[in-house]
Amino acid sequence: MSKHLSLGKQGELLGKKYLINKGYIILVCNYKYEKYEIDIIALKNDLLVFIEVKTRSTDLFGEPEDAVSKSKERHIAIASEAFIYNNSKLHYTDIQFDIISIIISDSKKIIRHIEDAFFPRNF
Repeated sequence: MSKHLSLGKQGELLGKKYLINKGYIILVCNYKYEKYEIDIIALKNDLLVFIEVKTRSTDLFGEPEDAVSKSKERHIAIASEAFIYNNSKLHYTDIQFDIISIIISDSKKIIRHIEDAFFPRNF
């Protein structure tokens, strides 16, 4: 596995552990719909949360969350709509789109959870 894919998988695992420690119930990891993917889908109380995890080894070229483009938001929205449609018996009162931003280097691990980071419109 290439170094950046390995870093991404490590970040997703850290993100998942972080969410569990914060009381989230993980429903699905790496949910795929057609060519789109959502890293983590979770429930917290009555909130259904779709989470994009971005991991970098440095913030030299910007924060990891800066890599979530409008196009990526739209892809997550399309996949989230499919998930909701295919899981109609799931109980929740609202949805939210979050980003977990992670920097992993030899000297540090920084995890930042950006709740309600975006709400894709007009997709």
